[in-house]
Amino acid sequence: MKRKLVQRVLLVLLCGVVFAGCSSASDKGTEKRSSLKIMYVDEEAYFFSQYGDLFSMQYPNVDIEVVSTSSIYTEDDQDYNKALADFIEKKQPDVVMLSMDNYEKFAAEGKLLDLNPLIERDKYDIGSIYPALVEILKQKGDGKLYGLAPSFYGSALFYNADLFAKYGVKVPHDGMTWQDIIDTARRFPTTGDEKTRVYGYGNGNGMSIESLASAIAGTQGLKVINTDTMKITLNTDSWKQAYKLAKDAVDSGTIYNPEDGGFQGGTLEDLYRSQAFLMGRSAMTVGRSYLLSSIKDAKNTLKDYKPFQVGIVAGPVDPAEPDKSRDITFNELFAIRVNSPNIDAAWEFLKFVNGEKFAKVRSKSLTNGLLSLSSRMEYSKEYDGVNLDVFYKLKPSLDGASSLDNDKIPRDFYAQYQPIVDRELKLVEEKKKSIEEALQTIEQEGQVVLDKAVKEEAAKKSGE
Repeated sequence: MKRKLVQRVLLVLLCGVVFAGCSSASDKGTEKRSSLKIMYVDEEAYFFSQYGDLFSMQYPNVDIEVVSTSSIYTEDDQDYNKALADFIEKKQPDVVMLSMDNYEKFAAEGKLLDLNPLIERDKYDIGSIYPALVEILKQKGDGKLYGLAPSFYGSALFYNADLFAKYGVKVPHDGMTWQDIIDTARRFPTTGDEKTRVYGYGNGNGMSIESLASAIAGTQGLKVINTDTMKITLNTDSWKQAYKLAKDAVDSGTIYNPEDGGFQGGTLEDLYRSQAFLMGRSAMTVGRSYLLSSIKDAKNTLKDYKPFQVGIVAGPVDPAEPDKSRDITFNELFAIRVNSPNIDAAWEFLKFVNGEKFAKVRSKSLTNGLLSLSSRMEYSKEYDGVNLDVFYKLKPSLDGASSLDNDKIPRDFYAQYQPIVDRELKLVEEKKKSIEEALQTIEQEGQVVLDKAVKEEAAKKSGE
């Protein structure tokens, strides 16, 4: 709590410096005292430390009420989409904070305000916002822009430059495919004790055949279920290639995949020591930008920590689309409820938290940790000496699964489907089945489970 209070005070002081000389009295829509109800995922104190305090300095005539959605996530068996829609209908917030799935759904249902007329009216500059984000939001909004996100998450390929130099391996480059990454990983030694040896590739808790195949498939946009036909599409050449590549990589010993499954609980030090890349024992890993913050924390927490030079390149990519990424997600997406009585004040809030001044203030607070990347590109330049430009290099691939498509999949399906996958892949690991045989069985038995789940859900809905 004390650390949060200090950070909050520092942000307010920084805001005072950046906004010095700016008067909010003349800001459009805030000359008279007005109120603004904002829906946020967490408690009021956290919202104000992140956004509210800074906004109130610029707009002292706007009274903010925060309504937290935490109360709707208490029942395990409820429909969260319906619960959220009911919550919004009951609380009537002016500004809503949404996930990408909620954004697409509510936009399609006409529940969000189109921001384009407001952007044009105020000549609001969105030119320095990462174009990929605007493109995704418009695509999910059927060509219209219904929301803006101050920050986002993106993945990249991290590498340990010291290990590459030590073993004489050429360092990674932008646009590497999973085949490239695994081929490079194989150039590192596979000998030594599991707890101390070097790995060519490794993430936090290790990668099984399934998790690596899923990562490869995700990069290539492969889907387990075709939601148009409600058919499982796992027994295809593309999925077979993804699983074969993953199996060969894991079998080669170059992938960090500890027998105990990795971190099973303990102290923060135990967690850090279980991370192969974090501890300098893995040459490469794919991760989010906040991995840099974890590296910095480990350096400051572990007395015997040995720092190493970190490199980052754009990727991995689908070989069919080498300039694009399917792994760009939003941290917190703000939109305006279509029937809000306080549209001007709500729009001022969206403009502010997505604006250059706010981005500048937030960039100066990164000394305590990099949680996400600023949507305003010029304000996420580097962290702890590492350049962050790489996270803005790739364009979005917009052919990924739609949240509206995912809603078609019964919520109970995966709980029944996963045991089939686990059983079949165990037989593959034990060399009792081939990849082709296992995927064929998973598809056949999984389809039976899916058909049953679809039928049961339809019956349940008809009885409501």
